[in-house]
Amino acid sequence: MFPSRARLVTGTVLALTATLGLSACGGSKSGESSAAESCVDTSGDTVKLGFLNSTSGAMAISEQTVRDSLALAAEEINASGGILGKQIEPVVEDGASDPATFAEKIEKLLTGDCVAAVFGGWTSASRKAMLPVVEADNGLLFYPVQYEGLEASKNIYYTGATTNQQIIPAMDFLKSQGVKTLFLAGSDYVFPRTANKIIKQYAADLGIEIVGEEYVPLDDDDWTTQVAKIVAAKPDFVFNTINGSSNVGFIKAYYEQGLSPAVSPIISVSIAEEEAPAMGKDVTGQYAAWNYFQSVDSPANATFIKAFQDKYGKKRPTSDPMEAAYTSLYLYKSLVEKADSFDVDKINAAADGVSFDAPEGTVTIDGENHHIAKTGLIGRINADNQFDVVWSSDGPIEPDPFLKGYDWWDPSKE
Repeated sequence: MFPSRARLVTGTVLALTATLGLSACGGSKSGESSAAESCVDTSGDTVKLGFLNSTSGAMAISEQTVRDSLALAAEEINASGGILGKQIEPVVEDGASDPATFAEKIEKLLTGDCVAAVFGGWTSASRKAMLPVVEADNGLLFYPVQYEGLEASKNIYYTGATTNQQIIPAMDFLKSQGVKTLFLAGSDYVFPRTANKIIKQYAADLGIEIVGEEYVPLDDDDWTTQVAKIVAAKPDFVFNTINGSSNVGFIKAYYEQGLSPAVSPIISVSIAEEEAPAMGKDVTGQYAAWNYFQSVDSPANATFIKAFQDKYGKKRPTSDPMEAAYTSLYLYKSLVEKADSFDVDKINAAADGVSFDAPEGTVTIDGENHHIAKTGLIGRINADNQFDVVWSSDGPIEPDPFLKGYDWWDPSKE
């Protein structure tokens, strides 16, 4: 069901996490007892849950909103009686936009603070740094952000989109718009590199030519040279897999060098309602692929938006990653209550088919890979920095993180 850790984590991350000191709360983490022992205490009226998000560094522009939505969900759940009658006691940590810090902090949360589960992470580098730690401690991590797929762990629940729920729908949309040429712009780390490998293979199958591919480090805002190459290539569309504040530099260079939605529009997978007004330029007319927009018209979403804005202010927008984080806490509540236990193994045994009527629509956990079924959406940014939905999948898309259902995919090819 789940691949071995060795298939999922690079040697660099394994070396990193091996140095972090995996001593358990009240016992050694070596030998056969490593996954069997737990210091989680639910004998009282509370249950500790870890919220691990970057509130400093390059990713704070995106992750603070995730922290806020987790706090909202915890308040709501506590007000309705908690989880199995126990009030959530959040233990919050800052991942500081640094994978090593995420690894250190999740170890602290699981074995020092003895939380029953951790909610957080954004970049794939942060997730991959946490993965061997949460597996070694037999903990649970709920990861709320779209990612490149090709991973599954019994200790992680992925409530953001996998590739066939975001990247592939985006490519299908571009094909439907008659796109012939595409330029790839990404941050230089795991997600963009892997996503673009998938994009290139699917583009070849669709008959779309990739006319350029450029990367800039995650903490670098200077896109001048790379955008000049986009200007020269004159692509029909730019596929943007940039993350965090680096998007600001990219958008700045894009408009300053004469590009626009009328010339070479952008489709992004990391710019949402929270980021759009922070770009420093009018991004009206640009596109994004997500599974939730604030503009989704449903009673559940209207309730969610009102609750969020009542707590944080009427000007605060909602967005996909924060909705996925909000949903993750409710899914955890449903998992625990179905299992009638906070025990990780019992939760996993009960996972298949657990669902929640989320703001994005009903989502359901796949017990085989711990991803959830999600509807694919393409939105176009309007003058209010909201997204008008211009394309939607025909209902929720079942997760296929390893792309087993796509005959054009060959993981051995670059």
